[in-house]
Amino acid sequence: MLVLVLSGVLVLAVGGCVCVVWAARGGPRWVRGVAAATLMAGELVGRAGRKDRRAGSDDNGTD
Repeated sequence: MLVLVLSGVLVLAVGGCVCVVWAARGGPRWVRGVAAATLMAGELVGRAGRKDRRAGSDDNGTD
């Protein structure tokens, strides 16, 4: 079941990347919408990753 879920996530990610490239070349309106959603999701994931790293950087590694 986990493999099925991860495969679905991979297909969505690859499809979103394809739509971003296609939209940059002037694709149809729906492709531009999917590309915008993909870029927005990537930005949210990036912000969450930076937030996690910042929270972990408070620890300087000393006991």
